[in-house]
Order: sequence, then C-alpha cells, then structure tokens
Amino acid sequence: MSRPKGDVLWSPFHSDRFITWDGEAVLNLYEIGLRDNSVRETDQTYLQISEHSVAELVCSITINSYAKCIDLYPQPEPDIVASGHANGKIVLSTLSPPEFDYQGLVGKEFFPKYMRSCNVVAWNPVDTHLIMSGLDKHSKEHSVLLWDVHHCPKGSERPVIEAGISETVHSATWFKHEPRCLALGVNNKQLKVIDFRDSAKVINVTPTKAIYNLSVNPHNNYQLLSHVDNLITIWDTRCFEKPIVTIMPQRQVTKVLWCPTRRNLIGTLQKDSVGLHLFDIQYCGADDTEPGVLERVVLPPWHSPISFSWHPTDENRLLAISQQGVTDYTVSERITLNWSARSCLMWNCAFKSFKYIHSEDSVYKELDDISVLTKRRAMFEYGLLPELAHNGDVAENETLKNLWQWLYLSRSLVEDGTIQNPDNKHPGVRTVLKLDQQNSVNGLKTEVIHRSWTDIGSGYMTKVYRSSDREKSLLLCGLRFDRETNTAYDNAYLEKLEKEGAYAKAAAFAVFNLCLRQAIDILNRGASKKQTTILNMVAMALSGFSEERTTLWRESCQKSKSQLLDPYLRATFGFLTADNDSYESVLNENGMAVEDRVAFALMFLSDNKLHEYLKKLTQKVIEDGDLTGFLVTGTSIESIQLLSKYLEITSDVQSCTLIAIRTFPPKLLQENQVQVWITSYRHLLNAWKLWFQRAKFDIAMRSSTPQEKPPQQIHVSCHFCGKSISASMQGLSRARVPFGRLGSTPNKLKMTACPNCRKPLPRCAICLMHIGTVSGLQTAPSPGGTRNEECNTKLTEFNSWFSWCLTCKHGGHSEHIAQWFRQHTECPVTSCNCRCSSLDYMRNATVT
Repeated sequence: MSRPKGDVLWSPFHSDRFITWDGEAVLNLYEIGLRDNSVRETDQTYLQISEHSVAELVCSITINSYAKCIDLYPQPEPDIVASGHANGKIVLSTLSPPEFDYQGLVGKEFFPKYMRSCNVVAWNPVDTHLIMSGLDKHSKEHSVLLWDVHHCPKGSERPVIEAGISETVHSATWFKHEPRCLALGVNNKQLKVIDFRDSAKVINVTPTKAIYNLSVNPHNNYQLLSHVDNLITIWDTRCFEKPIVTIMPQRQVTKVLWCPTRRNLIGTLQKDSVGLHLFDIQYCGADDTEPGVLERVVLPPWHSPISFSWHPTDENRLLAISQQGVTDYTVSERITLNWSARSCLMWNCAFKSFKYIHSEDSVYKELDDISVLTKRRAMFEYGLLPELAHNGDVAENETLKNLWQWLYLSRSLVEDGTIQNPDNKHPGVRTVLKLDQQNSVNGLKTEVIHRSWTDIGSGYMTKVYRSSDREKSLLLCGLRFDRETNTAYDNAYLEKLEKEGAYAKAAAFAVFNLCLRQAIDILNRGASKKQTTILNMVAMALSGFSEERTTLWRESCQKSKSQLLDPYLRATFGFLTADNDSYESVLNENGMAVEDRVAFALMFLSDNKLHEYLKKLTQKVIEDGDLTGFLVTGTSIESIQLLSKYLEITSDVQSCTLIAIRTFPPKLLQENQVQVWITSYRHLLNAWKLWFQRAKFDIAMRSSTPQEKPPQQIHVSCHFCGKSISASMQGLSRARVPFGRLGSTPNKLKMTACPNCRKPLPRCAICLMHIGTVSGLQTAPSPGGTRNEECNTKLTEFNSWFSWCLTCKHGGHSEHIAQWFRQHTECPVTSCNCRCSSLDYMRNATVT
C-alpha cells in the first residue's frame, strides 16, 4: 500500500511495538515501556509518546532510497518488511537479528520484466508465502504480479500469476476469508476483484474514481473502503453497482483507515486539518435505506498529523506521527447518557459495558445534588407539615430553616392581632411601615427621642426614632421595643447570645443599646471563656470612647476597624465613630444578618433615610436571591422576584413552590411564574412516583384557595357509551329529570339506566337489583323553599356506593359486598373463583 512521506505502523503481532518510516530510506522499530525519570530528553534512542510512556529504539535498518511502499510480513517471527521501489523491484528486509531468518527470506528480490514504479506491495494474510506487487502501466504487460517467496530463487523474474494487462494499479487489498481473492483500484476509474484460483479471473468490477487507500472491513469481509480527493466510499461486493455509503468531507482526504476494534468506525486525515476525523456508520437494518453517518473530530495533543495507525487489539488506541514526533493516544468513546427521573445515571463505557450510578451512591453525596435532596425532603413531607416552623427542620438548610421560622412568626403576629393586615398573613417591614404606598414617608408619624448613654453621662445624646409601626416591624425582626428604655435589646436577649457563644454580637447590641460598660463586660467574659486576646483588645479600645468626636481615639478606630474579622465588631466601631447620624458603615456591613441591620435602621434612621435604605436593601436581596429578604418584602410581587432569583441560583423549585402555596395570598398564586413552579413540582413528584406526597401537595394547594372548587376527577361511566352517569356531572336536578329515572325520595337520587344512552346499569351481585344510587355529591331542595332553591350539597351514604373488584370486575352495593365478605372469601358471582377480599391491600394491612 502506498504510504506518504513519514509513516507509522503498529506491529500486527506485538502490542507494544511499532515501526516508523521517514518515507526515504530508514525503518525504525520501537518498543513501548513506562517512562523512567532517569531517561534524558536528549537521548535519541527514546521517544516520549505519552505522558507516562516512552518508546525505545530496538532496531533501525536502511533500505533503498527509492522505496515507495512497504508492507509487514503477516507472521510474528521474523520481522520481515517487503518494500516496493521506483524500478518495480520488491526487496525483503528484516528488523530482527539475521539468525532468526530461518526461512531464508532476507535479501530476496523480485523484479518485473520491464522496469516501472511499484505502487503497492501486499502480503497474503493467510497464504503468507504469497506477495503481490501492483505496478504502473506498461504496453502489453501485466501490472499485477503474484510472487511465491519460498519457491522463487533469488533473481527470478517469473511471478506465479500475472494479471491486469496495460493497467495502472493504485491500491490493493486481500480478502481474509477468501485468501485467493484480491481487490484492486486501477486506471483512476475502476475497482476490480480478481480470483487467483481461476487464472486471475476478474469476478467483479465497478466504475469509480475512488480507487485510493483500498481496504477490507475487518469486521465484514464483503465491504471495501476507498477514497479520492474529498470523497469516501464504502462498497459491498455482493452489490457492486454503487456504494452503500458515500461520505463527502469538507477537505481533501489524505488517509482513511478502518478501526479494527470498533465496528463501522472510520478514521481519516484531511489536508490542512489539525485533528482526526471519525465517521461512525449507523446501519438502520433496511436494505433500501442508506446508513447514517455520525461525524466527530478528535483533537489529540499533536499538531498537523502526517499519518496515523490504529492499534490492532487495544480499543480506540492509535499512533499518530507529525513533525513534532510520535504520539500514543486513545480516542474517548462517545457516551450515550441516560438520567432517570429518580436520579439514576447510566452510560456506556468502552463499547462493551454499562456503568450505573444510583442516587444512594457516594458520588451523589460528594456532588451534593439538589435533586437527591429534593426527593429526600419530599419523602419527609417538607413544606406540608401543619406547623410552618417544623418545615425548616426538614429542610437541612440553615437559610430555609430561618425563613420558615420567620413565616411562622409573621403569621402569629397577624393572627393574634398585633399586626393588622387581613389581606396578607405574612407582611414585610415595608408593608407594616406602609412604605409600599404613595406618599408613604409622610404617614410614618415618627417620634424623635434624644437618649443619653448610661455610662458616659447626660451630655452625650443619641437620636432614637420611635413609632407604632416601627415597633411592629421590630417584632418581625425578632425583637421587642421597650417603651420605658426606648431600646429593642433587653438583657434577656443579650444573655441568650452569650450562652450561644456570640459574644461579639452581644457586645454590639449592648453598644447599640447605649450601654458601653455592659459591652466591655461581655467582651471580657468572652475572652476568658474562648481564650482569645482579640476580645480583650476590643474591650480595651471601647474603654477609651469619649464624647469628643475629634480625638485621636476616633481616628485610630476608623483606620483599624477594617482589620477586625468579626462583622459585629466592625459594626460596633462604625456606630461609635459615625458623624452626623451617618451609619452607612453599620447598615452596609454585609456580614451582619439582614434582620439585625433592619432592626438597627428602625432604631436610628430618620423616615427619609429609612425609606431609602429599605428600598436599596430590597433591590439587593432580590438581585442576590437572599431568602432573608422576606423580612423586607413579605409575600408580595417582590417576593416572587426574589424566589425566582433564588431558584436560578439553587434550582430548588421545591422550596419556591411550597413557600408559595403555604404563604402567598390567592392573587399571587395566580401569577404565571408561580403556576410554572407548581406544575413543575407536581410533575417531579409524579416522575418519582411519590403519589401520596403529590396528593398531600394537591390538598395543601387547594386549601390555600378555598373559594375555588376543585374539578371532579373520578366518576362512574357507562359501559356502553362511556359517558358519566353521575347526576351532578350531567347537571341534572329533580326538577328536570323524569320521575321514571330518578326516585321520588327527597334525600336520595336513584337511576336505573344511563342518562345518556338509556342502557340499563349493572346489577348488584348480591341483591340482583340495578346499581342505581349515584356515588358522590347530591343536592336537595331547601326546606320551605321553591323547587329551584337548593340547600347545601351533601354526600351520598357509602352503603349505596358502587363497589367492584378490579380483577374480576364483579361488584354491587358497598353494604352488600361488605356483608358478603364477612362470611366468604370468594366472589359472590357463580363460577367466579376470584378471592376479591384477599386482594384488598388496605384491608389486609388493617387486619395485620
């Protein structure tokens, strides 16, 4: 087979050996081994072919510089190489020591009668003593010569068989399962199949210009591969009139090879392309449909490859040669991935096996996948527990836990009348302060109180703002405003923080309460228990606070507070060093909890500043998807925007949906975005087959909109016409239904036939009467009213309901069926042996 200048070939019998040929005169045999750090990069006997392996030069031979093609001897020993030359000569050389040439082949040469270029040389893969040479055209001479290397003496010019008069042979390949048949690409216009068993008879031929790189499919002896320019063709010798597959790459093809380890996979090199193009032939099974072709490009760590060679046994492994050297590379398999609704992941691995990951595997725990957490929460009825605060314990997330607790707090404040808001049981601070209305600032009615520091003296005063709405808003922050001391931080709250180890936070709140000595004592106690010096140093710094605003103490604190790691300590010094009631350093301290910053703003900001701060804070929490922003927004349109951003960040559609149906007023539930959440979560529960959880979710969703009557989902239908026989579904009433079809008893609806097709209804298997009482809701005339006036609907008695076995389909009135199975186990219908009662799962579970 003709090779380009610079080629690489795997040894067909040694998995760790390959041959390189520079296209001129030198053949090198390499053996692959693990990389050794002692090997120097300048050592010419080694080639680094991958990150972990090198190739050691085993042997190097020089052949005639006019060699145009080579082929390897199809036997493991010795390593014979046949080379075809420009004068038509074939020369046999060896890459092994000469003593291994037990057949005496090395040095043999085979000459044609007339000198011309040898374009292809090919060993027979089965009869290994035969070798063919394909030559250029010569007038009245054969161009296909078959030689027997064992019976031809050196210098003999008589081939065993000759064929192809006045033809030019461009490529050739043997059929492995028919060892005396040879396929040829000749004259730039034909593919031929020759059978040497019958004096080189041509048994098949087809016209085509795709006559280069001819090769047989290693997995299908009837298929041939060839190419020309930017056209690749696959032929079936049983139907040789036209190719079964035609591929047209964008660039000119320089080399094309079947993959020996993968069925119907072709690797190609294209001119001026930096990668290897793979074509996967997909057969659909129909004879009249051309197979599909999937193309992919592999970009291994080489640049502008000259040639490549597939490994004969290792799957998807190949060698590529370029100007930079030789690279050993394994093509990654194209993965078919399947992800089930239950978080089970399956994909094909190396074409021969499948890999499977279950949702309980450790890899999911490492990934912290939201779908696994969502399913676990759903099974524990997250979001559906009656007490809102209890849902936070199931969430396994501190932010969600705090949100559910706040929702419980806000609802409690509304239900006990502390906050008057009948339209919304979860109002935010802006709603309580009426800042979401026009001219909202003018209606705050805030009182300004000048309060002195308890430890400094009456000469140093701080403004504290107070109003009824501010006090209610502080309750939403988890604090209570003390009217006598004009503060929201009592000693009990500070003691609670100390017990939790939050000494810095407790000291900050003591300072906000204008109790400097109390803050110093808290820090000292914290320093002694935590064995840390930073709290002692902060306490010492606080002791130097004075009324003078231009002292060196203030300048030093303003410069060094940024070095403090605790946000509450930074806020403490920000409050003490603030000028002209400018508390931006406290309000913008992101390390502080939102509820603490809002409570501080409610205490120390004027109406205009409070309005601006809450407006900016609302925008910030919505942009960040911060669920603590519910304190500011409450359940409003802005909370939908906040949840949307939270969903975008976390993919937690479960929390968004459950928060909505448990807290949103009916008007907000009708928003398109909320409906999308509800639909998505219902589909998710259905996909997981969590039917009970889905049913409870539907009940909770309906309870949030009690004014909407849910549509009837189940009804009894007629066996003949398939329509509902329920009077309520048909809109029938006593005034409009004939007496013969509905009974005259005031409190019962009876019918003996379908109201649509009037076919009789089935009979009860016990009493043999037609099952005529409608199961479900019924109406009755109001006492003392007209016939058109109806009282409240009520449920039909269960004893008269339809009841039947889902296995044998026999049944009757519920009361009769229940009485029968108290004494019997088999179906009451004669000749039916179904044990209906034993098939009732709920009944068996109750008995057990």
